[in-house]
Amino acid sequence: MRRALCLSALATASGKIYFSETFGDGWESRWTPSEWKKSDGTQGTWKASAGKWFSDEKEDQGIQTAEDSRFFGLSAGFDSFSNAGKDLIIQYQAKYEKDIECGGGYVKIGPKLSDPTTFGDPTPYNIMFGPDKCGYTKRTHLIFNYKGKNVLKKSDLAYKQEGEGTSHVYRLVLKPDNTARVEIDGEKIYEGSLKEDWELLAPKEIKDPEDKKPSDWVDDSMMNDPDDKKPDDWVEEKRIVDEKAKKPDDWDDEEDGEWEAPMIDNPEYKGEWTVKRISNPAYKGVWEAKKIANPEFVDDDTLYKYDDFGFIGFDLWQVKGNTIFDNVIITDDVAEADKFVAKWKTLSEVEKAKKKEEDDAKAEEAKAKAAEAESKEDDDDDDSED
Repeated sequence: MRRALCLSALATASGKIYFSETFGDGWESRWTPSEWKKSDGTQGTWKASAGKWFSDEKEDQGIQTAEDSRFFGLSAGFDSFSNAGKDLIIQYQAKYEKDIECGGGYVKIGPKLSDPTTFGDPTPYNIMFGPDKCGYTKRTHLIFNYKGKNVLKKSDLAYKQEGEGTSHVYRLVLKPDNTARVEIDGEKIYEGSLKEDWELLAPKEIKDPEDKKPSDWVDDSMMNDPDDKKPDDWVEEKRIVDEKAKKPDDWDDEEDGEWEAPMIDNPEYKGEWTVKRISNPAYKGVWEAKKIANPEFVDDDTLYKYDDFGFIGFDLWQVKGNTIFDNVIITDDVAEADKFVAKWKTLSEVEKAKKKEEDDAKAEEAKAKAAEAESKEDDDDDDSED
């Protein structure tokens, strides 16, 4: 039987489940569609679907973005909690039934919403996590809000949402030691420090605004060789008058104008002469202002902590829809999250097998068409010979 949404935190043997959803019966009553883009006609709709490949259609049913070129907004609330002093695990499953081309498949998690129907891009959130793609730009987003500012990771996380029709499971683990870990399909793709890999804090040091470059500082690493001189026989004229040319006998200066000998390439031309470059003995290197302590730097050992988590939602633009989301969980218990990963593995094996069957069938069809075209071309050649 599919598990329903946990409206309040459920205690387990080792931790808590703050939210869990498998999109079984009654999911529409637990989630609120956004109306943020309703007035301009670009608000997309959601429907229940397991997709074209599944192990058990009822068990593998998720929610799907139903149209192309639409904004999709959907959120669910739960009892507010803080992650102070404990691990926070945010995990969900995403399946692109077709290439999204440009759009996202991420979730936003934040403080309690006063009106879920207004949920959209302007809505404040604590964390945004999941795949995003537009053309050749592809990454897995992990954005943290700090003091009202949404901060992207300094370098992008790998994009793994490939293979249309196959599901991927995303897991974020946020720890009290101010580190984060990201796993996709059970594989770690990142583990590191919030302080080092996000510009959440002001830099510890800044360039001294009072420090000025000395007037005799030499920035040029190379210089012209003062001993290098252009040879006396160096020829720079690229074109010269053809001395062998003669004015035609029938040339009439009055009718044809004054005759001028044509220009030809100069066989002695050596190109433009340039002085040889040598290392500058006075070079002091690239000047940089000295660093001083940043008076605006304030350390924070609670970067990871948010006082209020009260909603999770999908706020997406998709050029190509048909994305299916399922098996969402927010918990501090890795064992509970692992249960959904095990469920994903069973589904993934079926999807991969079905995809291989489809790819093999397409390859055979393409091979047959190529053979048919080649046979027809041979018949046409025979007819032309007759």
